[in-house]
Amino acid sequence: MKLTILGCYAATPRSFTNPSSQVLEINNHKFLIDCGEGTQVELRRNKIKFSRIQHIFISHLHGDHFYGLVGLISTFRLLNRETDLHVYGPKGIKEIITLQLKLANSWTNYQLYFHELQSKEPEVLFEDEKVIVETIPLKHRIYTNGFLFKEKPGQRKLLINEAVNNNIDVSLYQSLKLGKDVVSEDGKVITNDLVTAPPDPPKSYAYCSDTVFDTGIIEQIKDTTVLYHESTFLEENSDLAFPTKHSTAIQAAIIAREAGVKKLILGHFSTRYGDISPFKAEAVTVFKNTDLADDGKIFKF
Repeated sequence: MKLTILGCYAATPRSFTNPSSQVLEINNHKFLIDCGEGTQVELRRNKIKFSRIQHIFISHLHGDHFYGLVGLISTFRLLNRETDLHVYGPKGIKEIITLQLKLANSWTNYQLYFHELQSKEPEVLFEDEKVIVETIPLKHRIYTNGFLFKEKPGQRKLLINEAVNNNIDVSLYQSLKLGKDVVSEDGKVITNDLVTAPPDPPKSYAYCSDTVFDTGIIEQIKDTTVLYHESTFLEENSDLAFPTKHSTAIQAAIIAREAGVKKLILGHFSTRYGDISPFKAEAVTVFKNTDLADDGKIFKF
């Protein structure tokens, strides 16, 4: 699992920082999460192939989270994209994007599918044999969702030497990986646990931006491998958090601690702060395994 931060700052873009956008690589998927201004430039800078992006998840319709979307969709057209593109976002996103495409006479030459969201309960958006993606309903000034990406349990690991020593035919190896017992070439039943090992624990990633401090999400993200949680404010400006429906670094750390996540990544920093290091300094007083997002930063798990 690999996370590339394209932008992680709140409000207006600056010449040296970008608003929210990131790419999660998980089980051969490249999921684009939010698409603030400058996203396609940062995709280029980070050498992420446009053609590999087939699913885009938009948390809410504030500009710093989706103003780069129509530009990216248009660029896909200019690059003669043929692969289908799926966009998941709040109700209204289809109207916004298609109106821009219509007035610019820039209809896509590929299939563009909008999956509009309005449920206030978690719902599954995408699922295949390896990954499942569901919404995390958040509390912000407008309808907003976070997203939970979860690997499904993988196949068991074949212990090749044990398989050979037990005279198991190669044609049965896949059955072993699926957890089945098999019969050896000399007619013995070989139980699966003798020749395989458990798969690696499945990984998961929770993206929570933007949201007021809300313990209601804890149960859904319990034991998540990595949590990205907005931390717009430091404690000195905590009085601004609730009115604007944002969180502080310490509040994000409390969510991480109570949910028992393995790692916390802070992001969505207010541009009022010239130095983001105090965000980590405050959060680690509550949750030790905390790191800071930053534009261009890559995390591998």
